[in-house]
Amino acid sequence: MGLVVVGSVALDTVETPFGKCTDALGGSATYCSVAASHFTSPTLVGVVGEDFSDEHVALLADHNIDLSGLERREGRTFRWSGRYGYDLNERETLSTCLNVFEDFDPVVPEQARGEGYLFLGNIHPEVQLAVLDQMVSPKFVACDTMNLWIETERELLLEVISRVDAVMVNDGEVRQLTGEPNLIMATSELRAMGAKMVVVKKGEHGCLCDAGGSRFFAPAYPLEFVFDPTGAGDSFAGGFMGYLARTDDLSEPAVRRAVVYGSVLASFCVEEFGLRRLAHIDEKAIERRYREFGELTAF
Repeated sequence: MGLVVVGSVALDTVETPFGKCTDALGGSATYCSVAASHFTSPTLVGVVGEDFSDEHVALLADHNIDLSGLERREGRTFRWSGRYGYDLNERETLSTCLNVFEDFDPVVPEQARGEGYLFLGNIHPEVQLAVLDQMVSPKFVACDTMNLWIETERELLLEVISRVDAVMVNDGEVRQLTGEPNLIMATSELRAMGAKMVVVKKGEHGCLCDAGGSRFFAPAYPLEFVFDPTGAGDSFAGGFMGYLARTDDLSEPAVRRAVVYGSVLASFCVEEFGLRRLAHIDEKAIERRYREFGELTAF
């Protein structure tokens, strides 16, 4: 079935101890769509400015991403700049210029409103609700969020959570949202708030999926080189949602496989700056790393 991805399309400037990239193609919808494109042909819904290059458009189109929902407006594209130290789990935001993204009002293309799978990137909960209202009976919806919305838009965010199938958060966010320091208790508390499934992204420490009837933990793939963790969470979401959309299978074994495929795509993302690695892998590389996950965790 088809997948719709709604979120930011950005130009990122990132500095780590291992190098720097300037105005690289980024954003939640971009990373998610490129990762998902290895399984399906997602529809990307976002907004860019006049400075968004034809080269970036071509990269997305070359990955069979439907760009009918990508709006181009007068002004500059959303820009983010950040710096990581040797602890790549923590980053310092140097600047955020929302530009045309400031009043983002996504319009899902008419032909995509009946798609079965929807990922709502890290955007204002009110905008997430507006997108949900445009969709026609989606089969599976996942959303992301962040500490800002947890602090300032809690009631709207809880309404979003009650209307989606899966909530994707990091460990700090689920603790902040529930007020529960214990991660297992926090996921249970979030499900009590209305979430059917909670997927906790723990960076280099793996991922925890709590679907109520069962819990599943997958480690992160052990890498020799990590250059840039930007977009890893959205790449995970793309692998997870892309696999589910391709198979159209929401059974417990399929969800567990989707978690591992999400971890596989995230592992490719962090090996280079921006999309340099994620956009240039093939199915053989993905399946080889998926099998290696099995070998690493079998006992």
